[in-house]
Amino acid sequence: MRLATWNVNSAKSRLPRLLPWLDERAPDVVCLQETKLSDADWAAELDGPIAERGYEIAHHGQGRWNGVALLSRVGLTDVVRGLPDEPEFDGSVDARAVTATCGGLRVTSVYVPNGRTPDDPHYGFKLRWLEALRRQVTGGDAATTVVAGDMNIAPTDADVWDPAVFVDSTHVTPPEREALAALQATGLQDVVRDRWPTDRVFSYWDYRAGRFHKDLGMRIDLVLCGADPAGRVEAAWIDRKARKGSGPSDHAPVIVDLDDAPDGDIGPVVPPPSTPAKLPNRT
Repeated sequence: MRLATWNVNSAKSRLPRLLPWLDERAPDVVCLQETKLSDADWAAELDGPIAERGYEIAHHGQGRWNGVALLSRVGLTDVVRGLPDEPEFDGSVDARAVTATCGGLRVTSVYVPNGRTPDDPHYGFKLRWLEALRRQVTGGDAATTVVAGDMNIAPTDADVWDPAVFVDSTHVTPPEREALAALQATGLQDVVRDRWPTDRVFSYWDYRAGRFHKDLGMRIDLVLCGADPAGRVEAAWIDRKARKGSGPSDHAPVIVDLDDAPDGDIGPVVPPPSTPAKLPNRT
């Protein structure tokens, strides 16, 4: 089974890239984030071409903001949109999580709140949302759970190109990292970092300042797996090719192969950057 997660940063805008990517990589289960479509607009724009490729679809959208989806060729049952006791922000609940059973795994596609700045109310909302996600995992069978998506948290300083740049910013603060660690403590493993413990691995690069070509990025898109899928990993890698070219998302897909690796045990980043900038001294 091939699992993938990708923050597409507008599914409609990325459709000319998403469909060829589905054809090329042939993932069995796909978690998408930032679809930025209502359920009705998603159905009108994407249901047809994606269903033609053999996928069942669960979308949870709210229009121009947020939005998550699950695509599966190995079954899609017991769909749940949102989280139990999901916190509100500004009086409403965002479309940030969708869960279903796919190929015997309980898969959740998540778009964790950004947090904006540590002194913004959105930051507290982010921490409450992560706690709601942790409670959902705790209430189920963690062994067969997969939580995948844009976590908007770099787990450690090794997951950002220059920790000094992010001082006083979100994504790297101790409370965020502690919330992510609490989620993993339910029995979930960061399978990309497990496979590549010391490598330079990023999944997001700002559009500005040529950061993609310099490989000055962050690893904030994660695949967290319970014991069953984690024990079946044959390959785990960042599909950097999907970030190249014209009109890309600022995120690259993360791909995890279970039981069999059609492309071999490749990675950590495919293809590797040709001229990466030297990273600052981290000692």
